[in-house]
Amino acid sequence: STMNPWLPEGYESDSVIQIETCIDDISGETLGFVAERLRDAGALDVWLTAIQMKKNRPGHLLSLLCTKSQTSSLTELLFTETGSFGVRISEVTRLKLRRDFVTVQTPYGEITVKRGFKGDTLCQVVPEFESCKALALKLNVPLVQIYTEAKQAAQTNAFPSENLQQFD
Repeated sequence: STMNPWLPEGYESDSVIQIETCIDDISGETLGFVAERLRDAGALDVWLTAIQMKKNRPGHLLSLLCTKSQTSSLTELLFTETGSFGVRISEVTRLKLRRDFVTVQTPYGEITVKRGFKGDTLCQVVPEFESCKALALKLNVPLVQIYTEAKQAAQTNAFPSENLQQFD
């Protein structure tokens, strides 16, 4: 955990690498493919932002986070898959809630829930999408219904309400 006097207290923190490149000459399908390849290659996160490029061309800013050890391989992947002529690389500090996973019971069955803590204070309770999706497909119940039940079970039945701060 990185110790910086200007960082808020109570969060976990680490340093990661952010790599970005601007793209205006490949299709949306290809952008999706590149994002998937980057995730499969170990990127911690990948996202696309719509941007306006020179000569009024619409484009995308492709950004990713990775560990220092992944910088070279993911940069190489960006160059080979996008045809980009340049990338920007910077080190960034990430603040995170401490996380754990628990199982809650719903009328539809058990769902895995991710909890986020600032210090010892429970701040976030989020049903895991894949857990909800699997149950929705198995039971042929709308995903949103499963998700809503899981969130309610997590907030009201599994944890004392006085320990949960609402940040929705």
